[in-house]
Parts: sequence; C-alpha cells; structure tokens
Amino acid sequence: MAALLSDALVFFGITSDLAYKKIFPALQAMIQRGHFDIPIIGVGRRDWSIEQLQSYVRKSLEEQASVDEAAFQKLCSLLYYIFGDYSDRATYDKLCQVLQIAEAPLYYLAIPPSLFATVVEGLGQSSCVKNGRVMVEKPFGRDLESARMLNCILHSIFPESHIFRIDHYLGKEPVQNLLYTRFANSLLEPIWHRVSIASIQITMAEKFGIDARGQFYEETGAIRDVVQNHLLQVTACLMMDPPINEQHEAIRDERARLLKSIDPIEPSNVVRGQYKGYASEPGVAPDSKVETFAAVKLNIDTWRWASVPIYIRAGKCLPSTTTEVVVRLKRPPQDVFGERAFGLANYFYFRLSPNVLTAIGIRSKTPGDGMVGSEVGLVAQVEHGNEMNPYERLFEDAMKGDSMLFARQDEVEAQWQIVAPILDRATPVYEYAPHTWGPPLADHMIPPDGGWHNPNAT
Repeated sequence: MAALLSDALVFFGITSDLAYKKIFPALQAMIQRGHFDIPIIGVGRRDWSIEQLQSYVRKSLEEQASVDEAAFQKLCSLLYYIFGDYSDRATYDKLCQVLQIAEAPLYYLAIPPSLFATVVEGLGQSSCVKNGRVMVEKPFGRDLESARMLNCILHSIFPESHIFRIDHYLGKEPVQNLLYTRFANSLLEPIWHRVSIASIQITMAEKFGIDARGQFYEETGAIRDVVQNHLLQVTACLMMDPPINEQHEAIRDERARLLKSIDPIEPSNVVRGQYKGYASEPGVAPDSKVETFAAVKLNIDTWRWASVPIYIRAGKCLPSTTTEVVVRLKRPPQDVFGERAFGLANYFYFRLSPNVLTAIGIRSKTPGDGMVGSEVGLVAQVEHGNEMNPYERLFEDAMKGDSMLFARQDEVEAQWQIVAPILDRATPVYEYAPHTWGPPLADHMIPPDGGWHNPNAT
C-alpha cells in the first residue's frame, strides 16, 4: 500500500536561527515550484502573534534569498502559530486542536537535542501522532550512547519507517551528483578498488570562523560538527558497493555496510587544530581545547578497499570555502618515460562546493623533442544555476515517506563508533594561523608523493 502523503507540517522551533537561515527560503522555493500546499503549524517559545511570525518570515527571505510576493503570501496563508512551553500539556492540547485538519502530520524537530525527549513524550501523551512522521535535526546525540538513548525515545512513539534523521549533506545536489556519477557510468567500476586506487582524500574547507556560535561550537568541535556526519556520509556515497536494486532501502543498506566496515580512528591518526583567535570569540572558554580543524586517516576493512588510505580534512578559517574529493590512482607498473619523480599519474576530482565540477586528471605529452609530459585536467562537468536547496528535497521526500536521503539508525551508530576513540579530546590541539591550511603536522600524515590537494574556489 502506498504511503500516505503528509498533509500538515508541525514545526517545533519555528522561531529558531535554523528556520530563519534555511527553512523559510526552502519553503518559499517549494511553493514556487508547486511542491508545497499544506498547513504549517509552528510551535515556539516566543510569545508572538501570527503577524510577528509572518514579519519574521519576510525578514528571513529578504536576507537569505529574495521575496516572491505571490509565494510569500501563499506561505503566510498556510501559517499557524502556537506559543507554549514544550513541557506543558496545554501546548499539545492546542496542537491537537489545530491538527484536526490533518490525518498524517510531519513533525519537524528543529530544536536542541536536550528537548527531543520532552517533545516526543509530549506528542506521545497527546492524541495527534497517528500516521505521523518525525524529522530530527542533527546532531543525533553526542556519542554512541546518547544516540542510542535518543533512538529509544523516538521509537517509543514512532516506528523506524516514520523516523527521518537529517544530514542535510545527503540532500545537496553535489552529493547526489557524486552518487549518480558513481553508479551511472561503467568506466568507474573496473578501477574502483584497491588494485587501481592509491588514496582518497576529502576536504571541507571554510574560509570563515565560527560566526558568533561560540557556545554551540564549544559543545561540538569540527569532528562532531562535520566529520562524524557530513564527511563520513560523503565517504559512504563515494565508496559503497552497488545497491542490489534502486529501492531506497537497498541504497541505505550499502551505505550502512560501508560505514560499518570502517575501523575506529586511532588517536595516532588524527591531527586537531584551533585557529589563532578562537579562544577570544564570544562564548568560548579562554583555555578551550576544542578543535576548529581536524585531519583524520581512515582504514576500510573490506576486500575492495583494504590498504587504501582515506584522508579527511575539515576546518574553519582556511584559505578558501570549498568542499572536494580527490581520488588518486596508482601509477602504471612500468616507468617507461622516467617520470616516477612526478608522483601519482591520474586522478578523479569531484568538487562539491561552491559549484559542481567533475574532472579526470591524466598526463599528456608536452610539445617538443623529449618524451616529457604534464598534468592535464579533463573537465567532465561544470554546473551553475538553479540548484535545489537541500531542505527542499528533504522536506519533499519526508512528506512522501521516502527515506533514502536520511540516515538510518545503524548508519548513525556506525558513524559514532568510527569517531569514538577521538571524541574525548585526549589528543593535543595545535594552533594554526587563520587562512592557512591548518597545523603543519597535518601534512605529515599523508604521503609526500601526493600530499594534500589544497583547493581554491575558482
């Protein structure tokens, strides 16, 4: 039987910073595309009128996107607002009263994880969760134990098929392109293994700092913020085996299988850094040991990937804002032209931001008498333009009950197990100058014949 389409969006945390920066622009875009026409019941702890909420939405669109008057008016016509405490039964009584218009609501929890239990238990004690689905924002826990506790709380009310754990990176067009490129082209599979691939590196560089989010960052750091979730999911999309069919569970099965095969990271395989000046940011402890940069080495214990090192690097206050993947291939078995000193010969390159670019690197003969070559990049794809906001895709899929772009519980647990040995901050944190590529020690973890590829945004 086909899954029911969600017929109402219940938005806990509608007055939050996330709603302001990401969600309202996505909802307007969905309306513009004709993909959204259901009530939005906002629940928040600010004593606002509906007019104040509508003004907040307009200000968000003015700053984050642009106001499409027709779409904005439509969005306003769909808005309801319930002011109340999340621990107050009366809040859920008011919600159930409004939800008489809906049979299959989608509950979106854009709230701190510390409030998940309060809201889920409040919903469970009400009479309005029948046929409901729930979308949960990251971070899904702080470690393996807390992730399992959150899962138990959710499962007390919702079945697994109705739980949608957000990692918005899976909804990004470039990550979708990475997955598509991986399995839509026959040229990759014959070489996509340890026999041909020398190493893989993934870099998520951000030129900006923590943007006045000192208190949040003190509780997370780079490893929890982006390595444990976004970059491990990119790794899974890049390196998973082909799914047995096109069903979304088959794809999630292979993502989970790949993540479960990654060894827990040894402390000797991580370099943590902190940009100079971080400790002076508002909300940051003067003696903070939180990392704003992390470089890690992964090992995957499978037949396909054994002995292929995977290097992941993420940081703030780096020279550019770029996310990329570099897959370096091994050199030919014979050095016919005496060019061994030039290092690795070929590569595949995937830029995920700020624009989408896919390229293949080869060596081509330099014009002249000698048999001497140089590296040439064959650009396979460059895209700009009307890229869908990841939250558009995620909301649309959750409303349909399609979970492919959401992390399953076993994926989340596998990701926490991978980073578990490096979460206690027992390893040193090294200072680095802003707008450099992190602590110099990070260069020592990667072989000198290849080294890190330092991206730029052009």
